[in-house]
Amino acid sequence: MSSIKNILYFQAGLGVLANMFLLTFYIFTIPGHRPKPVDLISCQLTFIHIIMVLTGWDIWLTDMFELLNIENDFKCKATFYINRVMRGLSISITCLLSVFQAVTISPSDSLLAKFKHKLKKYIIYAFFYVWSFNLSFSSNQFFSVGAYANLSETSQMKVTNYCSHFPINIVIRGLILTVTTLRDVFLVGVMLTTSAYMIVFLFRHQRLCQHLHSIRHLRASPEKKATQIILLLVVFFVVMYWVDFFISSTSVLLWRYDPVILTVQKFVMNVYPTITPLVQISSDDRIINVLENLWP
Repeated sequence: MSSIKNILYFQAGLGVLANMFLLTFYIFTIPGHRPKPVDLISCQLTFIHIIMVLTGWDIWLTDMFELLNIENDFKCKATFYINRVMRGLSISITCLLSVFQAVTISPSDSLLAKFKHKLKKYIIYAFFYVWSFNLSFSSNQFFSVGAYANLSETSQMKVTNYCSHFPINIVIRGLILTVTTLRDVFLVGVMLTTSAYMIVFLFRHQRLCQHLHSIRHLRASPEKKATQIILLLVVFFVVMYWVDFFISSTSVLLWRYDPVILTVQKFVMNVYPTITPLVQISSDDRIINVLENLWP
């Protein structure tokens, strides 16, 4: 069990360090240049992933609360609420990233082209609505989660060493699960739709370039490279997210959390926020140039 915990700690450490590096790069890059909407979205997604990893169950934030001598009930409510908000923001901002990239690469004669020059204006409103919705949507965690009490096993569902889900009315539980599922299905559907649009666009663009004998120009296109990276992240996110969602939903419906399943969920939950910054760092020419200047 200690070896599994060490793997979770290593994964969390790698995720935090990679996201911190990427966030630092964005903080120093964006003010000095004219930021692209995709950079603004990626910067926010990086910050969300840092908090998401730090609030992972029984990893770091719970240890910090113990050092501060904060009571378990507040610790559980705060940890679960922040983590759920970040989880919702992660899928929402990833969806936003996919939509904005689809608009960015759209040809001038398409329906999406008219939104290109208004992206920066829309992005502020989008951030406001996304944050407001997720902060309010996850408020049920204050009532359904708390410190574990030594009562009958059937009345509580123990999730961590100190925290448990309290039993709630089955109708309310089903309603929360239904609304959450509808939100996730909608956002994933938008991501898949925009991804399909970008794939079709890239395919047509490649055929056109082949016809014009300019393959070299196509390969050097930053828009194409950025689109491929976002497509990779979207596909990876969808797979990891639904594995996590399936485990969570099944456990809540059955009102039982197996320790092995919980460990798998912890690992799966942090895979996306750990892999994302590594992919972005390795594919961003600006970051590669900075690293090459630091270490020639």
